[in-house]
Amino acid sequence: MPRILPLGVLVSGRGSNLEAIIRAIEEGRLPARINLVLSNKKEARALKIAAQHGIPAEFVDPKAYPDRESYDLALAARLKEAGVELVVLAGFMRILSPAFLEQFPLKVINIHPALLPAFPGVEAQRQAVEYGVKISGCTVHFVDAGVDTGPIIAQVPVTVEDNDTPETLAQRILEQEHRLLPEVIRWIAEGRVMVKGRRVYVRRD
Repeated sequence: MPRILPLGVLVSGRGSNLEAIIRAIEEGRLPARINLVLSNKKEARALKIAAQHGIPAEFVDPKAYPDRESYDLALAARLKEAGVELVVLAGFMRILSPAFLEQFPLKVINIHPALLPAFPGVEAQRQAVEYGVKISGCTVHFVDAGVDTGPIIAQVPVTVEDNDTPETLAQRILEQEHRLLPEVIRWIAEGRVMVKGRRVYVRRD
């Protein structure tokens, strides 16, 4: 029996990447389980999706904490209490502090809708269209203290069409995100990912 990796997922919005992870687990493609979903937004649709699948989900209000670090430590404490071993950022619109990352060293991953290091930060799809690149895509990377600067695990290219808007490009990139993120989590669950400095190596069996 493969080992089942306990996940915590941090969300802020609609939860489509969360849905993709849940679907991969339920279809038997991903040897993981989601122990806890946390959101910094009370109205995040992702919380409802988690509840529909019987997954514990909580809104943790940033305003209830005096500063960013104490909020992040509260998130980390909840995740640790839930037995989480890998933290997945699935549309989580906050930058995690070093205080959080120290609790989960090289155990936090993020999906970003661009081919990093190009177009970090918000509205990456708009950045790509406005810059005029011919290829964009998505990246799954380990999270460090910078903005989308951690070691890159995997990337998928997406062609930028001449008539693309930020919205049409975002939709095509999102389709690839839904495929890539569960795949990377599977690699990690299977112990196939190794990090040396900035380089990430994936053992292909």
